[in-house]
Amino acid sequence: MCSSRGIKSRVHHNMDTQSGSHIFSIRAREILDSRATPTVEATVVLESGYRGTVSVPSGASVGKYEAVEIRDKDENRYHGLGVLTAIQNIHTSIAPHLRGKDVLNQYEIDKTMIDLDGTQNKSKLGANAVLAVSLSVCAAASQFSRIPLYRYINQMITSQFPITIKRIPIPLFNMINGGKHGAGNLNFQEFLVIPPSNSLFRDALIRGVETYKAIKQILEYRNAIHSLGDEGGFAPNLFTNEDALEILNEAVRSNNQQIGRDIFLGMDVAASHFKTEKGYSIKDRPTPYSTKEFISYFQNIYQKYRFLLLEDPIDEDDWAGWQEIIKELGNETLIVGDDLIASNYKRLEQAIRSKACGAVILKPNQIGTLSELLSTVTLAKKNDIKCIVSHRSGETNDTFIADLSVGIQSEYVKFGAPARGERVAKYNRLSQIEDEIVPV
Repeated sequence: MCSSRGIKSRVHHNMDTQSGSHIFSIRAREILDSRATPTVEATVVLESGYRGTVSVPSGASVGKYEAVEIRDKDENRYHGLGVLTAIQNIHTSIAPHLRGKDVLNQYEIDKTMIDLDGTQNKSKLGANAVLAVSLSVCAAASQFSRIPLYRYINQMITSQFPITIKRIPIPLFNMINGGKHGAGNLNFQEFLVIPPSNSLFRDALIRGVETYKAIKQILEYRNAIHSLGDEGGFAPNLFTNEDALEILNEAVRSNNQQIGRDIFLGMDVAASHFKTEKGYSIKDRPTPYSTKEFISYFQNIYQKYRFLLLEDPIDEDDWAGWQEIIKELGNETLIVGDDLIASNYKRLEQAIRSKACGAVILKPNQIGTLSELLSTVTLAKKNDIKCIVSHRSGETNDTFIADLSVGIQSEYVKFGAPARGERVAKYNRLSQIEDEIVPV
Protein backbone atom coordinates (compact mmCIF):
# COMPACT_ATOMS: atom_id res chain seq x y z
CA MET A 1 0.00 0.00 0.00
CA CYS A 2 1.10 3.57 -0.59
CA SER A 3 2.06 5.27 2.67
CA SER A 4 4.29 8.03 3.92
CA ARG A 5 7.04 6.40 1.88
CA GLY A 6 5.31 7.68 -1.27
CA ILE A 7 6.41 10.61 -3.39
CA LYS A 8 4.44 13.28 -1.56
CA SER A 9 5.89 16.54 -2.71
CA ARG A 10 4.46 18.52 -5.59
CA VAL A 11 6.87 19.21 -8.44
CA HIS A 12 7.78 22.88 -8.43
CA HIS A 13 7.11 25.02 -11.48
CA ASN A 14 6.36 28.62 -12.28
CA MET A 15 2.84 28.20 -13.62
CA ASP A 16 -0.41 28.93 -11.83
CA THR A 17 -1.78 25.53 -10.81
CA GLN A 18 -5.29 26.96 -10.81
CA SER A 19 -5.10 27.75 -14.52
CA GLY A 20 -5.20 24.34 -16.05
CA SER A 21 -3.29 21.62 -14.19
CA HIS A 22 -6.47 19.97 -12.92
CA ILE A 23 -7.97 16.88 -14.52
CA PHE A 24 -10.84 17.54 -16.91
CA SER A 25 -11.42 14.00 -18.16
CA ILE A 26 -9.98 10.49 -18.26
CA ARG A 27 -10.71 8.12 -21.10
CA ALA A 28 -9.44 4.57 -21.65
CA ARG A 29 -9.48 2.18 -24.57
CA GLU A 30 -8.60 -1.40 -25.39
CA ILE A 31 -5.54 -1.80 -27.64
CA LEU A 32 -3.32 -4.75 -28.58
CA ASP A 33 0.12 -5.51 -27.22
CA SER A 34 3.00 -7.17 -29.08
CA ARG A 35 1.58 -10.66 -28.47
CA ALA A 36 -1.83 -9.76 -29.94
CA THR A 37 -3.27 -9.64 -26.43
CA PRO A 38 -5.57 -6.79 -25.36
CA THR A 39 -4.24 -4.20 -22.95
CA VAL A 40 -5.24 -0.79 -21.57
CA GLU A 41 -4.37 2.66 -22.87
CA ALA A 42 -5.52 5.74 -20.96
CA THR A 43 -5.60 9.45 -21.74
CA VAL A 44 -5.74 12.13 -19.05
CA VAL A 45 -6.91 15.53 -20.36
CA LEU A 46 -6.34 18.66 -18.30
CA GLU A 47 -8.48 21.80 -18.08
CA SER A 48 -5.75 23.62 -20.00
CA GLY A 49 -5.98 21.13 -22.88
CA TYR A 50 -2.66 19.44 -22.12
CA ARG A 51 -2.92 15.68 -22.07
CA GLY A 52 -0.96 12.51 -21.43
CA THR A 53 -1.52 9.10 -23.01
CA VAL A 54 0.18 5.91 -21.80
CA SER A 55 -0.45 2.23 -22.48
CA VAL A 56 0.54 -0.59 -20.15
CA PRO A 57 2.22 -3.93 -20.93
CA SER A 58 1.56 -7.46 -19.73
CA GLY A 59 3.94 -10.24 -18.73
CA ALA A 60 3.91 -13.93 -19.65
CA SER A 61 6.29 -14.85 -16.85
CA VAL A 62 4.34 -13.49 -13.89
CA GLY A 63 5.53 -13.84 -10.31
CA LYS A 64 3.06 -14.66 -7.56
CA TYR A 65 3.77 -11.39 -5.72
CA GLU A 66 2.87 -9.08 -8.60
CA ALA A 67 -0.13 -6.76 -8.63
CA VAL A 68 -3.09 -8.32 -10.45
CA GLU A 69 -4.29 -7.25 -13.88
CA ILE A 70 -8.01 -7.71 -14.59
CA ARG A 71 -9.15 -9.70 -17.61
CA ASP A 72 -12.77 -10.06 -18.74
CA LYS A 73 -12.74 -13.90 -18.80
CA ASP A 74 -15.36 -13.83 -21.56
CA GLU A 75 -14.35 -16.84 -23.65
CA ASN A 76 -16.40 -15.55 -26.59
CA ARG A 77 -14.14 -12.52 -26.94
CA TYR A 78 -10.32 -12.59 -27.22
CA HIS A 79 -10.43 -16.03 -25.52
CA GLY A 80 -11.26 -14.33 -22.23
CA LEU A 81 -8.31 -11.91 -22.34
CA GLY A 82 -10.24 -8.71 -23.07
CA VAL A 83 -9.83 -5.71 -20.76
CA LEU A 84 -13.23 -4.03 -21.05
CA THR A 85 -13.81 -4.57 -17.32
CA ALA A 86 -10.61 -2.72 -16.47
CA ILE A 87 -11.61 0.09 -18.83
CA GLN A 88 -15.05 0.27 -17.26
CA ASN A 89 -13.38 0.54 -13.86
CA ILE A 90 -11.45 3.56 -15.12
CA HIS A 91 -14.56 5.27 -16.49
CA THR A 92 -16.98 4.54 -13.65
CA SER A 93 -14.80 4.22 -10.52
CA ILE A 94 -11.51 6.02 -11.05
CA ALA A 95 -12.36 8.98 -13.29
CA PRO A 96 -15.19 10.43 -11.12
CA HIS A 97 -12.90 10.47 -8.07
CA LEU A 98 -9.96 12.05 -9.91
CA ARG A 99 -11.81 14.67 -11.93
CA GLY A 100 -10.71 18.11 -10.73
CA LYS A 101 -7.58 16.87 -8.98
CA ASP A 102 -4.24 18.52 -9.67
CA VAL A 103 -1.98 16.30 -11.79
CA LEU A 104 1.05 17.92 -10.19
CA ASN A 105 0.27 15.96 -7.03
CA GLN A 106 1.03 12.42 -8.20
CA TYR A 107 1.06 11.02 -4.68
CA GLU A 108 -2.44 12.22 -3.83
CA ILE A 109 -3.84 10.83 -7.09
CA ASP A 110 -2.15 7.47 -6.70
CA LYS A 111 -3.24 7.20 -3.07
CA THR A 112 -6.82 7.96 -4.09
CA MET A 113 -6.75 5.03 -6.53
CA ILE A 114 -5.08 2.73 -4.00
CA ASP A 115 -7.76 3.57 -1.43
CA LEU A 116 -10.52 3.07 -4.01
CA ASP A 117 -9.15 -0.37 -4.80
CA GLY A 118 -8.67 -1.32 -1.16
CA THR A 119 -6.70 -4.51 -1.78
CA GLN A 120 -3.01 -5.32 -1.38
CA ASN A 121 -2.58 -6.38 -5.02
CA LYS A 122 -4.93 -4.06 -7.00
CA SER A 123 -7.27 -7.00 -7.62
CA LYS A 124 -10.49 -4.96 -7.33
CA LEU A 125 -9.87 -2.27 -9.95
CA GLY A 126 -6.99 -4.05 -11.68
CA ALA A 127 -3.32 -3.04 -11.80
CA ASN A 128 -3.70 -2.54 -15.55
CA ALA A 129 -6.44 0.05 -14.96
CA VAL A 130 -4.74 1.83 -12.07
CA LEU A 131 -1.31 1.95 -13.70
CA ALA A 132 -2.58 3.26 -17.04
CA VAL A 133 -4.12 6.23 -15.21
CA SER A 134 -1.15 6.73 -12.87
CA LEU A 135 1.37 6.95 -15.71
CA SER A 136 -0.93 9.08 -17.88
CA VAL A 137 -1.27 11.55 -15.01
CA CYS A 138 2.52 11.85 -14.92
CA ALA A 139 2.71 12.28 -18.70
CA ALA A 140 0.04 15.01 -18.60
CA ALA A 141 1.85 16.77 -15.76
CA SER A 142 5.06 16.72 -17.78
CA GLN A 143 3.27 18.28 -20.75
CA PHE A 144 1.67 20.94 -18.54
CA SER A 145 5.02 21.75 -16.92
CA ARG A 146 6.60 21.97 -20.38
CA ILE A 147 9.60 19.84 -19.50
CA PRO A 148 10.63 16.43 -20.87
CA LEU A 149 9.07 13.45 -19.13
CA TYR A 150 12.41 12.12 -17.86
CA ARG A 151 13.18 15.46 -16.21
CA TYR A 152 9.73 15.63 -14.64
CA ILE A 153 10.18 12.13 -13.18
CA ASN A 154 13.64 13.14 -11.96
CA GLN A 155 12.15 16.13 -10.14
CA MET A 156 9.61 13.82 -8.48
CA ILE A 157 12.16 11.35 -7.13
CA THR A 158 14.71 14.03 -6.22
CA SER A 159 12.24 15.27 -3.62
CA GLN A 160 12.95 11.99 -1.80
CA PHE A 161 16.50 11.16 -2.90
CA PRO A 162 18.77 13.52 -4.84
CA ILE A 163 19.58 12.16 -8.30
CA THR A 164 21.35 14.11 -11.03
CA ILE A 165 20.80 13.12 -14.65
CA LYS A 166 24.22 12.36 -16.12
CA ARG A 167 23.93 9.31 -18.33
CA ILE A 168 21.78 6.84 -20.23
CA PRO A 169 21.45 3.39 -18.59
CA ILE A 170 23.35 0.47 -20.08
CA PRO A 171 21.06 -1.88 -22.08
CA LEU A 172 20.81 -5.58 -21.27
CA PHE A 173 20.05 -7.01 -24.72
CA ASN A 174 17.99 -10.20 -24.60
CA MET A 175 19.53 -11.99 -27.58
CA ILE A 176 18.22 -15.52 -27.08
CA ASN A 177 14.69 -16.06 -25.71
CA GLY A 178 13.87 -19.16 -23.70
CA GLY A 179 11.36 -20.20 -21.08
CA LYS A 180 7.93 -18.61 -21.52
CA HIS A 181 9.38 -16.06 -23.96
CA GLY A 182 10.79 -18.60 -26.41
CA ALA A 183 9.67 -21.72 -28.24
CA GLY A 184 9.78 -24.03 -25.23
CA ASN A 185 13.24 -25.31 -26.16
CA LEU A 186 15.31 -23.67 -23.40
CA ASN A 187 14.55 -23.49 -19.69
CA PHE A 188 16.26 -20.21 -18.93
CA GLN A 189 14.26 -17.21 -20.01
CA GLU A 190 16.81 -14.70 -21.27
CA PHE A 191 20.39 -14.88 -22.48
CA LEU A 192 21.79 -11.37 -22.33
CA VAL A 193 24.57 -9.41 -24.01
CA ILE A 194 25.79 -6.41 -21.99
CA PRO A 195 28.05 -3.58 -23.26
CA PRO A 196 30.65 -2.14 -20.83
CA SER A 197 29.28 0.21 -18.19
CA ASN A 198 31.44 3.10 -19.39
CA SER A 199 29.88 3.04 -22.87
CA LEU A 200 27.89 5.88 -24.34
CA PHE A 201 24.45 4.59 -25.25
CA ARG A 202 25.03 5.17 -28.96
CA ASP A 203 28.11 2.91 -28.81
CA ALA A 204 26.35 0.31 -26.66
CA LEU A 205 23.54 0.12 -29.19
CA ILE A 206 26.00 -0.48 -32.03
CA ARG A 207 27.63 -3.34 -30.13
CA GLY A 208 24.25 -4.85 -29.36
CA VAL A 209 23.08 -4.70 -32.98
CA GLU A 210 26.36 -6.11 -34.33
CA THR A 211 26.18 -9.02 -31.89
CA TYR A 212 22.53 -9.63 -32.73
CA LYS A 213 23.29 -9.91 -36.44
CA ALA A 214 26.27 -12.17 -35.75
CA ILE A 215 24.03 -14.53 -33.74
CA LYS A 216 21.65 -14.82 -36.68
CA GLN A 217 24.51 -15.68 -39.03
CA ILE A 218 25.79 -18.36 -36.64
CA LEU A 219 22.35 -19.94 -36.25
CA GLU A 220 21.86 -19.95 -40.02
CA TYR A 221 25.29 -21.56 -40.52
CA ARG A 222 24.36 -24.29 -38.02
CA ASN A 223 20.99 -24.82 -39.71
CA ALA A 224 19.37 -23.97 -36.38
CA ILE A 225 15.96 -22.33 -36.03
CA HIS A 226 16.37 -18.55 -35.95
CA SER A 227 12.79 -17.38 -35.53
CA LEU A 228 12.14 -14.72 -32.89
CA GLY A 229 10.71 -15.02 -29.39
CA ASP A 230 8.40 -12.62 -27.59
CA GLU A 231 11.15 -10.12 -26.80
CA GLY A 232 12.81 -10.01 -30.22
CA GLY A 233 15.62 -12.42 -29.41
CA PHE A 234 16.17 -15.67 -31.28
CA ALA A 235 14.43 -18.86 -30.13
CA PRO A 236 16.74 -21.61 -31.47
CA ASN A 237 16.49 -25.38 -31.11
CA LEU A 238 19.52 -26.02 -28.89
CA PHE A 239 20.32 -29.09 -26.82
CA THR A 240 21.17 -27.36 -23.52
CA ASN A 241 20.90 -23.98 -21.85
CA GLU A 242 24.68 -23.72 -21.85
CA ASP A 243 24.63 -24.03 -25.65
CA ALA A 244 22.94 -20.62 -25.76
CA LEU A 245 25.86 -19.07 -23.86
CA GLU A 246 28.26 -20.67 -26.32
CA ILE A 247 26.34 -19.14 -29.24
CA LEU A 248 26.67 -15.70 -27.64
CA ASN A 249 30.37 -16.30 -27.00
CA GLU A 250 30.92 -17.31 -30.62
CA ALA A 251 29.01 -14.26 -31.88
CA VAL A 252 31.12 -11.88 -29.81
CA ARG A 253 34.36 -13.49 -31.02
CA SER A 254 33.18 -13.28 -34.65
CA ASN A 255 33.09 -9.48 -34.25
CA ASN A 256 36.72 -9.51 -33.04
CA GLN A 257 35.59 -8.74 -29.52
CA GLN A 258 36.22 -10.49 -26.22
CA ILE A 259 33.85 -11.66 -23.50
CA GLY A 260 34.65 -9.88 -20.25
CA ARG A 261 36.29 -6.91 -21.96
CA ASP A 262 34.22 -5.66 -24.93
CA ILE A 263 30.98 -7.50 -24.14
CA PHE A 264 29.65 -9.20 -21.02
CA LEU A 265 27.05 -11.95 -20.70
CA GLY A 266 24.10 -12.37 -18.38
CA MET A 267 21.07 -14.59 -17.84
CA ASP A 268 17.53 -14.25 -16.56
CA VAL A 269 17.01 -17.76 -15.25
CA ALA A 270 13.39 -17.31 -14.04
CA ALA A 271 13.97 -20.31 -11.81
CA SER A 272 10.55 -20.30 -10.16
CA HIS A 273 8.97 -21.41 -13.44
CA PHE A 274 10.77 -24.77 -13.63
CA LYS A 275 11.15 -25.46 -9.91
CA THR A 276 9.31 -28.61 -8.82
CA GLU A 277 9.03 -30.51 -5.54
CA LYS A 278 12.01 -32.56 -6.67
CA GLY A 279 14.17 -29.53 -7.44
CA TYR A 280 15.25 -27.47 -10.44
CA SER A 281 14.54 -29.50 -13.55
CA ILE A 282 16.43 -28.34 -16.66
CA LYS A 283 17.45 -30.10 -19.86
CA ASP A 284 21.16 -29.88 -19.09
CA ARG A 285 20.81 -32.87 -16.72
CA PRO A 286 18.31 -35.77 -16.60
CA THR A 287 17.69 -35.44 -12.85
CA PRO A 288 16.62 -32.28 -10.99
CA TYR A 289 19.14 -30.14 -9.11
CA SER A 290 18.84 -29.43 -5.41
CA THR A 291 19.36 -25.79 -4.47
CA LYS A 292 22.95 -26.47 -3.48
CA GLU A 293 23.63 -28.38 -6.71
CA PHE A 294 22.02 -25.62 -8.79
CA ILE A 295 24.28 -23.01 -7.21
CA SER A 296 27.27 -25.25 -7.99
CA TYR A 297 26.03 -25.47 -11.59
CA PHE A 298 26.12 -21.68 -11.86
CA GLN A 299 29.57 -21.56 -10.27
CA ASN A 300 30.86 -24.01 -12.88
CA ILE A 301 29.51 -22.16 -15.90
CA TYR A 302 30.67 -18.86 -14.41
CA GLN A 303 34.22 -20.16 -14.70
CA LYS A 304 33.69 -20.55 -18.45
CA TYR A 305 31.64 -17.45 -19.33
CA ARG A 306 32.24 -14.97 -16.50
CA PHE A 307 28.69 -13.66 -16.76
CA LEU A 308 28.16 -10.21 -15.29
CA LEU A 309 24.57 -10.66 -14.18
CA LEU A 310 22.31 -13.47 -12.97
CA GLU A 311 18.61 -12.75 -12.55
CA ASP A 312 16.18 -14.93 -10.56
CA PRO A 313 18.59 -17.89 -10.25
CA ILE A 314 16.65 -19.24 -7.25
CA ASP A 315 12.94 -19.78 -6.56
CA GLU A 316 11.07 -16.67 -5.37
CA ASP A 317 10.24 -18.22 -1.97
CA ASP A 318 13.68 -19.71 -1.18
CA TRP A 319 15.25 -16.87 0.81
CA ALA A 320 17.95 -19.17 2.19
CA GLY A 321 18.89 -20.16 -1.36
CA TRP A 322 19.24 -16.51 -2.36
CA GLN A 323 21.48 -15.85 0.64
CA GLU A 324 23.62 -18.84 -0.33
CA ILE A 325 24.10 -17.82 -3.95
CA ILE A 326 25.04 -14.30 -2.86
CA LYS A 327 27.65 -15.84 -0.59
CA GLU A 328 29.04 -18.07 -3.36
CA LEU A 329 28.78 -15.76 -6.41
CA GLY A 330 27.84 -12.29 -5.17
CA ASN A 331 31.39 -10.97 -5.31
CA GLU A 332 31.82 -12.02 -8.94
CA THR A 333 28.43 -11.36 -10.51
CA LEU A 334 25.39 -9.18 -9.90
CA ILE A 335 22.56 -11.25 -8.39
CA VAL A 336 19.26 -9.68 -9.47
CA GLY A 337 15.80 -10.08 -7.94
CA ASP A 338 12.71 -9.92 -10.16
CA ASP A 339 10.06 -12.47 -9.10
CA LEU A 340 11.69 -12.36 -5.66
CA ILE A 341 10.78 -8.69 -5.18
CA ALA A 342 8.13 -7.85 -7.82
CA SER A 343 8.97 -4.11 -7.52
CA ASN A 344 7.43 -4.25 -4.03
CA TYR A 345 8.80 -2.01 -1.26
CA LYS A 346 8.21 -4.50 1.55
CA ARG A 347 9.79 -7.40 -0.34
CA LEU A 348 12.80 -5.26 -1.18
CA GLU A 349 13.07 -4.38 2.51
CA GLN A 350 13.17 -8.10 3.27
CA ALA A 351 15.76 -8.70 0.57
CA ILE A 352 17.97 -5.96 2.00
CA ARG A 353 17.66 -7.36 5.52
CA SER A 354 18.46 -10.85 4.22
CA LYS A 355 21.29 -9.68 1.96
CA ALA A 356 19.59 -11.69 -0.78
CA CYS A 357 20.44 -9.68 -3.92
CA GLY A 358 22.50 -6.83 -5.30
CA ALA A 359 20.04 -5.44 -7.86
CA VAL A 360 16.30 -5.15 -8.39
CA ILE A 361 14.18 -5.36 -11.53
CA LEU A 362 11.67 -2.50 -11.74
CA LYS A 363 8.46 -3.10 -13.70
CA PRO A 364 5.70 -0.54 -13.10
CA ASN A 365 2.90 -3.04 -13.70
CA GLN A 366 4.24 -5.32 -10.96
CA ILE A 367 3.24 -2.75 -8.35
CA GLY A 368 0.54 -0.67 -10.07
CA THR A 369 1.30 3.02 -9.42
CA LEU A 370 4.20 5.33 -10.18
CA SER A 371 4.35 6.58 -6.57
CA GLU A 372 4.86 3.09 -5.21
CA LEU A 373 7.48 2.28 -7.83
CA LEU A 374 9.44 5.45 -6.99
CA SER A 375 9.30 4.52 -3.31
CA THR A 376 10.92 1.19 -4.17
CA VAL A 377 13.54 2.99 -6.27
CA THR A 378 14.33 5.33 -3.37
CA LEU A 379 14.79 2.39 -0.99
CA ALA A 380 17.09 0.68 -3.49
CA LYS A 381 19.18 3.82 -4.03
CA LYS A 382 19.56 4.44 -0.30
CA ASN A 383 20.83 0.88 0.19
CA ASP A 384 23.17 0.72 -2.82
CA ILE A 385 20.95 -1.76 -4.65
CA LYS A 386 21.34 -1.36 -8.40
CA CYS A 387 18.21 -0.61 -10.42
CA ILE A 388 17.15 -2.22 -13.71
CA VAL A 389 14.06 -0.75 -15.40
CA SER A 390 12.39 -3.49 -17.42
CA HIS A 391 9.76 -4.00 -20.08
CA ARG A 392 7.41 -7.02 -20.22
CA SER A 393 7.13 -9.73 -22.86
CA GLY A 394 3.80 -8.28 -23.99
CA GLU A 395 4.75 -4.70 -24.82
CA THR A 396 3.31 -1.72 -26.66
CA ASN A 397 5.07 1.05 -28.58
CA ASP A 398 4.82 3.24 -25.48
CA THR A 399 8.18 4.67 -24.35
CA PHE A 400 7.35 5.79 -20.80
CA ILE A 401 9.81 3.35 -19.22
CA ALA A 402 12.67 4.77 -21.31
CA ASP A 403 12.08 8.19 -19.74
CA LEU A 404 11.59 6.53 -16.36
CA SER A 405 14.98 4.81 -16.56
CA VAL A 406 16.75 8.10 -17.28
CA GLY A 407 14.76 10.05 -14.70
CA ILE A 408 15.72 7.68 -11.89
CA GLN A 409 19.19 7.05 -13.36
CA SER A 410 18.85 3.27 -13.27
CA GLU A 411 22.12 1.47 -13.89
CA TYR A 412 20.60 -0.78 -16.57
CA VAL A 413 17.53 -1.21 -18.76
CA LYS A 414 15.96 -4.38 -20.17
CA PHE A 415 13.96 -3.65 -23.31
CA GLY A 416 14.62 -6.91 -25.19
CA ALA A 417 16.62 -7.46 -28.37
CA PRO A 418 17.38 -4.54 -30.71
CA ALA A 419 14.56 -5.82 -32.93
CA ARG A 420 10.74 -5.62 -33.16
CA GLY A 421 9.02 -2.26 -33.11
CA GLU A 422 7.88 -2.29 -29.49
CA ARG A 423 11.48 -2.87 -28.32
CA VAL A 424 13.19 -0.58 -30.82
CA ALA A 425 10.83 2.30 -29.93
CA LYS A 426 12.31 2.36 -26.43
CA TYR A 427 15.91 2.17 -27.62
CA ASN A 428 15.23 4.97 -30.10
CA ARG A 429 13.75 7.08 -27.30
CA LEU A 430 16.95 6.60 -25.27
CA SER A 431 18.91 7.78 -28.32
CA GLN A 432 16.79 10.93 -28.44
CA ILE A 433 17.37 11.61 -24.76
CA GLU A 434 21.11 11.04 -25.09
CA ASP A 435 21.22 13.71 -27.78
CA GLU A 436 19.67 16.11 -25.27
CA ILE A 437 21.88 15.35 -22.27
CA VAL A 438 25.21 14.21 -23.76
CA PRO A 439 27.13 16.45 -26.19
CA VAL A 440 27.97 14.76 -29.51
